[in-house]
Amino acid sequence: MNNTQTFGLQFIVRHKSKTTKMAGIYLRITVNRRKTELSTKLFCPIDLWDAKKEKVKSSPDFNFRHINRLIEENRAKVQSIYHDLRIQEQLITPEIIKNQFLGNKEESNTMLKLIDYHASTQVHLLSPNTQKLYRVTYKYIKAFLKNKKKTSDIYLSQIDYRFLMDYEAFLNTYQLLDSYKKLSQNTIMKHLSWLRALLNLAMKMEWISRNPFDTYKLRYKQTDRKFLSQDELDKIELKDFSIHRLEYTRDLFIFSCYTGLSYADIQSLTPDNIHIGIDGFNWLITKRKKTDTAVRIPLLEKAELLINKYKEHPKSIHKGSLFPGIANQRLNGYLKEIADFCDINAHLTFHMARHTFATTVTLTNGVPIETVSKILGHTKIATTQIYAKVLENKISADMNTLRDKLNSGTNDNKHSASV
Repeated sequence: MNNTQTFGLQFIVRHKSKTTKMAGIYLRITVNRRKTELSTKLFCPIDLWDAKKEKVKSSPDFNFRHINRLIEENRAKVQSIYHDLRIQEQLITPEIIKNQFLGNKEESNTMLKLIDYHASTQVHLLSPNTQKLYRVTYKYIKAFLKNKKKTSDIYLSQIDYRFLMDYEAFLNTYQLLDSYKKLSQNTIMKHLSWLRALLNLAMKMEWISRNPFDTYKLRYKQTDRKFLSQDELDKIELKDFSIHRLEYTRDLFIFSCYTGLSYADIQSLTPDNIHIGIDGFNWLITKRKKTDTAVRIPLLEKAELLINKYKEHPKSIHKGSLFPGIANQRLNGYLKEIADFCDINAHLTFHMARHTFATTVTLTNGVPIETVSKILGHTKIATTQIYAKVLENKISADMNTLRDKLNSGTNDNKHSASV
């Protein structure tokens, strides 16, 4: 670990007793303006201490040579520790030098140690996509330490509020080599939230006594939830595709539009997820991959028809699922083609189907927001209320368009009457 350092040593005396002239000799260690002190267990008469030369003055009544030799030995020992840390590219702080001088074998809980521990222990608990997001966060943290902190690692105890501010500022400007654009505000907040999760893990393991995120607020930017209108949804549903991959992509998208399930949740569905509900109809009972929240979804006719269409597909049978498998990236690529074929002027993504279910399929048709929230698996109804706000904006825009048309018609009538 290579740091840019300022390093200093100073021997000082402290006279704490009024009953004796002997003063304790202390060593003050300074690294990058941070200081710590340690006792050398050496003593000298307070009137014999030379503060400028940092040694004991000569005196026939005191063994000054012996004390001065021990002072220089201590100085040489501390300087050796510092230089060894520099050569080994280790993190250097006054506390680390002090602990090594005193022989304390303190457990070194660092950021890289935490990252390695998290990566090795959470691999079976996190989805592959979440693991991928964490790996990107690891890269950003390491790049921040290297480029801004001029070090390859840092002790967890050194991570404070300023560290978080500096890290956020770094993310606002930094780009990975395989990325073609800077991070958005919400993406930056996501990476900060992954760091917060890492530090929460450190808290649980008692590697740190407090999490600096306790006073650091994440600021997400409110974004519009894109969804399809009923006309756009009808265009996709009624379009006849001769290419099988586009037909299957369309069918999965429509299934999501009528169930509200995400890509990951649909891909994990099996025949065991279908149950007879209290109304005598088929229901999907499953858990959301993202939050592990249980969801119970009454199957609408269009969704049930699609299950029946694909449940006997050879790939579905082999996989033991309701639908054949397909990669999310390929799915979203095919959706762009579908948007072109259907003359839909929107960036069509699979997650838009979930938004369409919340707005066009349910809320617009009078389904109570509490019911929609339960079906979507939201843990907070405030999350669902975002869709209601989107609908209000849409209603307002539509009414303004209607108002303009009516006003235009009134003006035309007046013009005709005057003629």
